[in-house]
Amino acid sequence: MSVGLGEDAVRPRAVLNILVHGIGRPGRELDPGEEPVWVSIAQFERVLDAVAERSDARISFDDGNSSDVEVALPRLVERGLSAEFFLLAGALGNRGRVDHAGVRELLDAGMSIGSHGWLHRDWRLIDSAQAREELEDAPQVLSELTGRPVSRVAVPFGSYDRHVLRRLRAAGVTRAYTSDGGRVRPDAWLQARTSLRHDMDAARIARLLDPHTSLTQRARGSAVRVVKRLRGRSRPAAGGLG
Repeated sequence: MSVGLGEDAVRPRAVLNILVHGIGRPGRELDPGEEPVWVSIAQFERVLDAVAERSDARISFDDGNSSDVEVALPRLVERGLSAEFFLLAGALGNRGRVDHAGVRELLDAGMSIGSHGWLHRDWRLIDSAQAREELEDAPQVLSELTGRPVSRVAVPFGSYDRHVLRRLRAAGVTRAYTSDGGRVRPDAWLQARTSLRHDMDAARIARLLDPHTSLTQRARGSAVRVVKRLRGRSRPAAGGLG
């Protein structure tokens, strides 16, 4: 099953992709700047309850944190929701991360698995060897583990440019997810997502989901995507996948 809520409903003209990083108490030491995108269990449950009957909201998870399985999965199942989990192939089984058994639990519950790369590197700064590891080896490992093709990716740090996009297409990526924010066409190859944050209360969640009040955010997200598509690398990098 692909990511989505209310798949049997009429397809909306634009969707909000909600991005979750971690929930509750982290099971590992967080990286610098990571704490603001961790949310409480109560915040996460409020979001799920708010989107449970909507066809214009989709949920995905980055980083492969253990809270994906321990906290998120049972609450998704309780509400009959599906989501896509973008895992770090090189971190599977590490402390605080999803392990092989957790991947099986996600699949058995009807969730989808995508790639977040190998070790959460900035794809604008990788060399050709790292590009093979991030864009070829990582999906291959996840495909072998799941027994299914893994051709959808989430871009680490939301960091991409025209060179990264060319590499992704050359690697056979069928859909690329970012963290640009705003709404997007449900069938777009490049999918913007909006991250949940630790300071998000019920009022902000309501505004986030309101398609009328999010028009400005959608326009801002579109502008960000245009700039990123056109820019070049921040430093020279060796050739690789495209």
